[in-house]
Amino acid sequence: MTTFNDDDLTDAEFRECDLTRARFVGVVMQDVEIDGLIRNVVINGVEVSGYVEAELDRRHPVRLLMRSGDPADLRMAHQQLRAQWAITVDRLREMPAGTEHESVNSEWSMTQTLRHLVFVHDSWFRRCCLGSTALFTPMGLGPEFVPDQQRQGLDPDAAPELAEVLAVREEQGTELARWLETVTTEDLVAPAPVPEGPGWPPYAVGKSVLECLQVVLNEEWAHHGFCVRDLDLLARVES
Repeated sequence: MTTFNDDDLTDAEFRECDLTRARFVGVVMQDVEIDGLIRNVVINGVEVSGYVEAELDRRHPVRLLMRSGDPADLRMAHQQLRAQWAITVDRLREMPAGTEHESVNSEWSMTQTLRHLVFVHDSWFRRCCLGSTALFTPMGLGPEFVPDQQRQGLDPDAAPELAEVLAVREEQGTELARWLETVTTEDLVAPAPVPEGPGWPPYAVGKSVLECLQVVLNEEWAHHGFCVRDLDLLARVES
């Protein structure tokens, strides 16, 4: 266990870190930003994650639809997410050329984020919900910790332009929308038809189709929020 005593961690950045069961005692936390999976977080004796989730639901009602097991709700959630992305892409097109490739605070650019969602669709929808054994779309962008990326079809040298990525995204979005038109409640609660053998994600085995679909929707919602946040920052810099 790592212990920090009387250390000044001002402006420290913890990226992809596991802080499970971490204790912060007598700390000063001001102007702090935390993005991640937040559960069972107690601050000054108050469990706050429930408040955070409730506020996120108030601000983003689509989250309630995303958590539903009703196909009609899930269809509506997907439609709303696609509409939100369309608005954000239109906003991006009005910004200076090259903005789509700009990184903010070492995060993925918008083009890279959209490429990541191409990867999410291939892995969590096509592989886990449809049982596809096809190679992933080469331009897809997986996190560094995903093993055997080239063997699964990803091209580490891919550098597509925004229009190319959006074309693939449109195809994938249409594919998911068509599937949602016919999927039933029984289909959703069935075990995910994850193909045998290695491939991402390895921990989808044993999950239901609904759980895998909800990963796709959650990724769409979360990364859209990241892009909006970063475009806001870039817009302030340009002004």
